[in-house]
Amino acid sequence: MTEKKTTKKATATAKVAEPKKATVKKPAAKKVAEVVVNAENIGFKAGDVYQALAAAEKALTVKEIAKAAKISEEETLLGLGWLFKEGKLVSAEDKITLA
Repeated sequence: MTEKKTTKKATATAKVAEPKKATVKKPAAKKVAEVVVNAENIGFKAGDVYQALAAAEKALTVKEIAKAAKISEEETLLGLGWLFKEGKLVSAEDKITLA
């Protein structure tokens, strides 16, 4: 008997690499807390600022006050304005302390 020689043709289908689309990451949008500007809210923020300064018993920067009072820097500035107007604060260089 004769053996048949079978040959397999390589039918490789080359996968054509599709160009990847460049993905542009958008920066995460910062949530901007809207600060309510009215006498009641500013009075509460002034209380938060006063308590933070009283607890620290030393001069603090605006950032440090905001962190200690757990409020935003904008809210801290509102409270500081109230307290400065009442004469309860003293500013030395870039730090603020109770009068």
